[in-house]
Amino acid sequence: MGHALMENRHGLVVDACLTLASGHAERIAALAMIEPRADRPRAVTLGADKAYDTRDFVNELRSMNATPHVAQNTHGRSSAIDGRTTRHAGYTVSQRIRKRIEEAFGWIKTIAGQERTKFRGQDRVGWAFVFAAAAYNLTRLPKLMVATT
Repeated sequence: MGHALMENRHGLVVDACLTLASGHAERIAALAMIEPRADRPRAVTLGADKAYDTRDFVNELRSMNATPHVAQNTHGRSSAIDGRTTRHAGYTVSQRIRKRIEEAFGWIKTIAGQERTKFRGQDRVGWAFVFAAAAYNLTRLPKLMVATT
């Protein structure tokens, strides 16, 4: 299962990894990727979908001084994200922009050929996934350079 961490301002993948698929792999990978970036002077936020709306994940992010901008999952239960997060305008922006990561996954699957990898073994597939994420960033750079001039 491939995981990617994207910065919202430019839509670049800043970290990517591969894990064995399990019920908790996505949340564990997200915590591992955000941890080195959480102790920054500027506030760090993590936008994610409803699968990440668990008390353990939200509390772990808050203990790392990262603000969880996780979509609320209120179907049949209470959400771990409360009003202290959702009342800010940044939460709404983060929820809108978090969908950009799907563009990266779509490119990695279709253009980079990772929908059905030719490699076997977690190390080789992981290397190919990280390489594809770096190639995605390279395709984004010309668009970003035109926007800044």
